Amino acid sequence: MTGFLIALAVVYLLPGPDMILLLQTGARQGRGMALATALGLALARSCHVALAGLGLAVLFKTAPWTFDLVRLAGAAYLLWLGLRLLQAQSSALVVEGERQPSRAYWLAMRRGLLTNLLNPKALVFCSVLLPQFVSPEAGPLALQFAGLGALLVAVGLAFDTAYALAGAGLGRWLGRRPLVQRLQQWLFGGVLVGFGVRLAVLREL
Repeated sequence: MTGFLIALAVVYLLPGPDMILLLQTGARQGRGMALATALGLALARSCHVALAGLGLAVLFKTAPWTFDLVRLAGAAYLLWLGLRLLQAQSSALVVEGERQPSRAYWLAMRRGLLTNLLNPKALVFCSVLLPQFVSPEAGPLALQFAGLGALLVAVGLAFDTAYALAGAGLGRWLGRRPLVQRLQQWLFGGVLVGFGVRLAVLREL
């Protein structure tokens, strides 16, 4: 179990589109919106665990076009997010504590869901990692897989919550520094575009 937790921590500490999305949402839209995004990411990871248990990663291997379909959809979505951020007005920062319409929280959660769900590497990660820590001697395999999957989602949510709060703190700091705010916006937007391009040119699992 310790090895499993260490593996998860290493993965969740690596910069990726999920982390950038959380930091950016927290910085521009506040803590509540970033936490809604974190819930969307947790839901997506739950889907990936379920799909891994059903063997969808095997389908990616036997029918590469399915992998390419999800990969290109994910790449297009990341490019869209990045370009929208690059074009956004810096003055669009939300004041912390300002009440947002319920639809805004739903949209933030949906961004988190789609960002992770359309990343086929996240599914492959679940499919590769979880079976390594399942043992026939430890009891029913389905229960072990479900327990490890729940732990994966819970640990991910804990890290995502920390990133969401860090993003909100970054937003308060940027609110007093318009120039740095703009540079940060370009940086995060460019990074999301870069992740989209990298996913678009990915050829192997």
